[in-house]
Amino acid sequence: MLRPKRFIWAVIVGAGICGTQAHADDAVVRSFGDGSAASMVGIVPASEDVELAGPQAISADGQGNLFVLDQVNGRILQFDPKQPNSDPDILKMPKDVQPTDLVVRNDDIMVWDGGVRTLKAAAGQSTRGLGDVIQLEEVSTRGVDDRLAVSAFSQMGSQAPGSAADLLDQNTRAAIIKTTRQPDRQYVASRGKGSVIADLIPDKGNASVRVEIQTMVSNETIGQLALRVRNQLGAVEFLEIDNSDRFYVLAEDVPPSGKNPSTFVARYAANGRLEGIYELPLENAPLTRRFVTVSGDGDVYFLRTKPDGIDVVGVGFRPLNNVSIIDVRPSRTANAPASQPSFKFDASAAVRPSNRQQAIETAFAFEGIQWKLTQANYGSDPDSQCSGFSRIRRPWYLQGKVNQEVRGVPYCWGCHGSLANFRQRIESGMLAGNVCTRNAPRPDVAGVDCSAFVSATWGLSVHYTTAAIPAIAAPVANPWDLKPGDALNKPGSHVMLFLRFTPDRKAEVMESSTGGCNGRVCRNVYPLASLLSRGYVPVRFKAFADDQATVSANAYHETEPPAGRKTASKGR
Repeated sequence: MLRPKRFIWAVIVGAGICGTQAHADDAVVRSFGDGSAASMVGIVPASEDVELAGPQAISADGQGNLFVLDQVNGRILQFDPKQPNSDPDILKMPKDVQPTDLVVRNDDIMVWDGGVRTLKAAAGQSTRGLGDVIQLEEVSTRGVDDRLAVSAFSQMGSQAPGSAADLLDQNTRAAIIKTTRQPDRQYVASRGKGSVIADLIPDKGNASVRVEIQTMVSNETIGQLALRVRNQLGAVEFLEIDNSDRFYVLAEDVPPSGKNPSTFVARYAANGRLEGIYELPLENAPLTRRFVTVSGDGDVYFLRTKPDGIDVVGVGFRPLNNVSIIDVRPSRTANAPASQPSFKFDASAAVRPSNRQQAIETAFAFEGIQWKLTQANYGSDPDSQCSGFSRIRRPWYLQGKVNQEVRGVPYCWGCHGSLANFRQRIESGMLAGNVCTRNAPRPDVAGVDCSAFVSATWGLSVHYTTAAIPAIAAPVANPWDLKPGDALNKPGSHVMLFLRFTPDRKAEVMESSTGGCNGRVCRNVYPLASLLSRGYVPVRFKAFADDQATVSANAYHETEPPAGRKTASKGR
């Protein structure tokens, strides 16, 4: 039993990354272009109010193979990163599985589709990494009692959202972040030591934790690790024990200014000594769900999305030889604000005095609306590449659901309006949703895009785009001061309505999204530093009538905004 006499502390200082030199040892091990061929992945191009989106997750198996979730093409790509010229296996997902996250453990390919679903190769097929096309089938759906599966997905925020009652209750929806962080227990099916329990024990306020690891079978303590950052710890996730018994911990350092946060993987030796870190190059990158994975050999891989495809990056290791302070100089470009057009806030844009209670209620109404998808709403099968004259592609969550009840307002680029307006359009037989973004917005499709959704929750009669939001919302200097009804805005790209901090210090949001929501309004959970590093700015609507308003736990119902609300694009 390993019981060291003292903890070895590492103070992570600075939290940014200095240009590209800090990642001089990073290496692209495999690239995939944009498309649907064997060595390509599906990419949703960036546009106004649309962030570039592509594969959402990367995972590794025990043999060192990597798996990339190519959900736009409805498949998973499997390949050996040490054989970059070999053809990947194409693992085709069942048509009714539309995941946003992926975890591979042993022979199980687990995906997140609002819950954990387990896939395996159909009878008579096997994944060999020889460029085969293999049909996957669902073999089981893991419930909330499977602690290992649930914990694996929650590492990156794929988890069941908080209860409606809690999120609508002022007294329960905000995590306590001014005092010592709360203990957390995580379960990991490690490659080196089998199934283990990792207890995260707060130490000295919000800047440090102790991680105690024990086996699930024998309850033997096999590791005691310590980690301290200069500012405040965001998410801390125990990732892996490799085949050499080394420990890997994902951590975030989020300063009060919100500037230059860092996300890194710390590696510890079998005796608990900190060996070094892998700095993850998140700065201003498009949003992805599972952006890092650790192989059994201890290689750390990062998923980087580009306009023309993706890179799978082997992250360089930065050794720390008996040093207690790591001084990582802030990046000169991280979190650099993009130049924005100037807009004057017109108070008449608010259709009525709005407050946080109404914002949260409206958000839940957009997410929870139930409606029947008719054949007219569904339309004919669209072109899968968003090509041709009509340029219509239905959101993925509606695929195969014709004549069924569905949940949530669909994503439609350039679309806006109230919930009552959406119902009216759907009942008149209008097409539901469109994830194509290269053409001009279409007036004959029903739904909302990201900024139209946030505009509606704020009670605006005018649609303010992400580029215009800075005119009506002030920056929140300290991201830890975000309140329900605030937003995380990336001007010109995407915006999310902030709901609360989860107990493990992630950000729970509501958004209208093509990738993270499969083309609808939904709730998601993200590590905070990963949002800040990618250029999201915490903002607060200037015209809330009452920032102290409370929300009744009984307020969860579909609330129809007043009919006849003006809908006009602002700054588009």
